[in-house]
Amino acid sequence: MIKYKTPQEIEIMREAAQIVSRTLGLVAKHMKPGVTPKFLDQLAEDYIRSQNAIPGFLGLYGCPSTLLISVNEQVVHGLPTDRPFQDGDIVSVDCGSVYKGYYGDHAYTFEVGDVKPEVKKLLEVTKECLYLGIEQATAGNRIEDIGWAIQQHAEKHGYGVVRDLVGHGLGKELHEEPQVPNYGRRGRGKKIQNGLTIAIEPMINMGTEKVMTLDDKWTIVTADGKPSAHFEHDIAVVDGEPVILSTFDFIYEALGK
Repeated sequence: MIKYKTPQEIEIMREAAQIVSRTLGLVAKHMKPGVTPKFLDQLAEDYIRSQNAIPGFLGLYGCPSTLLISVNEQVVHGLPTDRPFQDGDIVSVDCGSVYKGYYGDHAYTFEVGDVKPEVKKLLEVTKECLYLGIEQATAGNRIEDIGWAIQQHAEKHGYGVVRDLVGHGLGKELHEEPQVPNYGRRGRGKKIQNGLTIAIEPMINMGTEKVMTLDDKWTIVTADGKPSAHFEHDIAVVDGEPVILSTFDFIYEALGK
């Protein structure tokens, strides 16, 4: 069942999302060759707790970390390690917070040092997919309209759209109804209404859409070993239109964009 939110709940969710946004901005300041995922994980945990919030992922479903950090061919759910980032890596950082009982959850894929042009293009198109999906989250549209827009744009560029993982409803739980796939047919799925709060998160691969889970039972990688990109925002439908509760502005500020 979809849990539609009141304006007051949406405002709390905005703050939860903004805590994640500021955390990712802090991560952006330290994202460079030689830094380790475990260092960023501790940094993020300390910051989230300083904001009167708690890490949203730590302990949930047995997750051992505050951040999920996925490098290159890792799609999502990568566990932080002591392996330093290398020049040319791309790194998806997914972060959650719980503030006043509500979740914020979003993600950004960073470039480390000098990234190949074809990989930069993958990141650019995946981010475009995110915003094209968000545009479809208007009252009266249907959930699969979001995935349709994402799929059309990604496949136009020859990329694979991951089928095994989806966006989701968001609120007092990290994963609520409805599921929000990154593929679909126009006019299908639940009708979008005011008060809907969802996380839209395209996961787009340079090659095949097929993925595999590593032996750690967490890290998901592309089946062909090619790079994957992941961007995620939290959205609320207000007055018939999508409102983005999270922001990449803190990241852009840190990166000097």
